[in-house]
Amino acid sequence: MQLTRVILRLARNPGFPDGDSARGYAIVAPLDADGRLDVELWRENKDACTVRRFAPNKEEVADGLLSNRGGHWFFHYDEVHEGPDEPVHRLADHQLRVGDYVAIKEHNEETLTYIVSETQKVH
Repeated sequence: MQLTRVILRLARNPGFPDGDSARGYAIVAPLDADGRLDVELWRENKDACTVRRFAPNKEEVADGLLSNRGGHWFFHYDEVHEGPDEPVHRLADHQLRVGDYVAIKEHNEETLTYIVSETQKVH
C-alpha cells in the first residue's frame, strides 16, 4: 500500500448545474487496494496526508491535513482564516476511485458533492 493523490472536483450541486472543475480538493490519502482509506497507513504517514482546497477565489484556497478522529475523517486547517475542520460524510465507507462521489461539509456550513476526477500513486 502507498499514498495516492486524489483530485475531487465540484460535481453538479444547487447553484452549480454543470459543476465547477476549478473548485475542489487535492488530497494525498492512504488508500488500500480497494480504494478505501486505511487508518493504519494514515497513522504511519500523518504528515504526508495533506489536503489542498482550490478555488478561483484566492480567499477560499487553503492547505491542511487529512485527519481522523474517532473513526471520522476531516480536512484539518491550521489557520483561523482558512475555516474550521471540514467533515467528510462517511469518507471511511467510500471508495475513492475515478467517478465516485463524496459529500463535504464546507467551511461555510454548506454540504456539497464532489466527484473523484483523478487518482495517482505518490511515493
